[in-house]
Amino acid sequence: MPNHALEPLRIPDEFWDRGEVITALDRRSIGQVFRLIRRYAGASQTRIGTAVGLAQGTVSLYMSGQRTVTTIDLLERVAAGLRLPDHARLRLGLAPCDASTSGRPPEPEGPSAGDYERLCHALRHPTRVDLVAAAHLREQVQRLDEQYDRTPSALLLAATGQVHGQITYLRGQAANSAARRQLWAAEAESAILMGLLVWDASQRRDHASAVAYFDQAITAARQARDIASEAHAELRKSYICLYGRNDPATGLDLAQRAADLGRQDSQVIAGLAMLHVGEANAMLGRRISCDRALNAATETHFAQITPDDPAAVLYSPSLPGRLAGSCWLSLGRPDKAEHVLDQTRSLCNDQNKATAILLGNLALASIRRGDIDAGTSRLHETITILEPTRGAGGLNIVCTAARELRPWRSHPVVQDLTDRIFTLMTAA
Repeated sequence: MPNHALEPLRIPDEFWDRGEVITALDRRSIGQVFRLIRRYAGASQTRIGTAVGLAQGTVSLYMSGQRTVTTIDLLERVAAGLRLPDHARLRLGLAPCDASTSGRPPEPEGPSAGDYERLCHALRHPTRVDLVAAAHLREQVQRLDEQYDRTPSALLLAATGQVHGQITYLRGQAANSAARRQLWAAEAESAILMGLLVWDASQRRDHASAVAYFDQAITAARQARDIASEAHAELRKSYICLYGRNDPATGLDLAQRAADLGRQDSQVIAGLAMLHVGEANAMLGRRISCDRALNAATETHFAQITPDDPAAVLYSPSLPGRLAGSCWLSLGRPDKAEHVLDQTRSLCNDQNKATAILLGNLALASIRRGDIDAGTSRLHETITILEPTRGAGGLNIVCTAARELRPWRSHPVVQDLTDRIFTLMTAA
């Protein structure tokens, strides 16, 4: 009989692009990597140990969390034994095997070929990374971030993870203090995007991984003295409490902290945070506090936005209306929610994840008022946007609407919609 423990360990390429694997690599949690290999590749502890040159009992200690890998030499041995692709090596803080091939970053668009070559040189000689390479990486993060609202998050994870890994690797090696500070700022932005993508791709279920990225962003932002990014990461943590963990009290504290930080450097972040302070108060049934927060967002913060606000790209004219409508739904006033959201709808011309959330809430308002025809019609519009974008916020609202439509499940328009919802959710 063949000895399977001696056969080469074969791990599918797509394994390294899984959100939970990416998180384990970022944390240098080799024990968790081993556990995931056992789960998804069916490898025994003996087979993993054979691949990386460790005894089965030692592998067991790592998998149980009784021992952790702390030395670069052992990380290198594990990476070589598991045949980690370069983007996975970078997440562990290891140099790519060949920066001229798979370790090279994605080819840039536009006239930045020179900057791209500087980055490739930096990956080969990380202590020499300079401001040009750091700025190029930051630009790559911004380009990926621009795709977030129109692209399924799962499709952006690999590319974003590779750039994030390059940033953290080079930041840890940089000898130039100015370049290192720029890389800290880039790391804050890439960690925020990674948190968004992991949470969205998991259908807003993987709270722990997302929070870990946001905490990484906060640490990096403090090192870069980037108050806007620190506030932004705090704000994103509040979203997890509000829309994931159903903990509006903690979400309120986090959103208020983000507002207090944001007003020092970004009226956009401060205004966004106050909108979510309002949302948290609405979830807690505090209408007066909700009104005060919404008014502060529009009259105190958004009214003072300047063109050089570091978070200007996060603002859109539809934001106040979208959040006000959501607040009215939480306060049990679907009539007011429908009025506000219907007015705001004209400001949303893009077919993106944010528009899907607005239309989904508008559909919920109609359903709660008993207007099933309007509700199902608006849900069809929502699904049309969600089919290519797969935004978790919109998908969750559609699921809520489907549950609330059960009393009308024999209605023909509801039956047609139910079939479409089923197709959407099975594809997601």
